[in-house]
Formats: sequence, structure tokens, C-alpha cells
Amino acid sequence: MIIPHQQLDKDTLYNLIESYVLREGTDYGEQEFSIESKVAQVSQQLNSGEAMVFFSELHESVTIISKSEFKALQSEEQFNE
Repeated sequence: MIIPHQQLDKDTLYNLIESYVLREGTDYGEQEFSIESKVAQVSQQLNSGEAMVFFSELHESVTIISKSEFKALQSEEQFNE
């Protein structure tokens, strides 16, 4: 289930993004990014619709996923039906 990020409390959203960034890491090859920089990038991706806040009822967890990951999940669910 997609959760509109605009409906989340500002601090809650920041903590969710920060947690996501820490899980994913900040080392992207030759260039490392600061946590603050990566949080800003993910925030921009949420605002542009490239990423979304996703609640998994199956796993009872919330995370941030890309639009392509969401489409893959939808395809997988349709395939399993």
C-alpha cells in the first residue's frame, strides 16, 4: 500500500528517509555521499514521484521504494493471482 509522504509528520518522514539511507549506505562507487546529501536526494525523489513510501501488509513494515520496484511488485502480485 502506498502511503502519501505528504501525509506523514515532517520528523517521521525525515526519520524514515534517514533509516532508509543508512540501510542502503552512502558509498556509490568512486564517490561517497554524506548522509545529509543522500537524505536530500531521497526527499527529492519522493517529491518528484520517482520514489514512494510503501507499507507492506505482509511484512508489517514501511520502507521507501522506487517507482520501478513498485511496478515489479504489482506485476508479481498479478502473476501470483
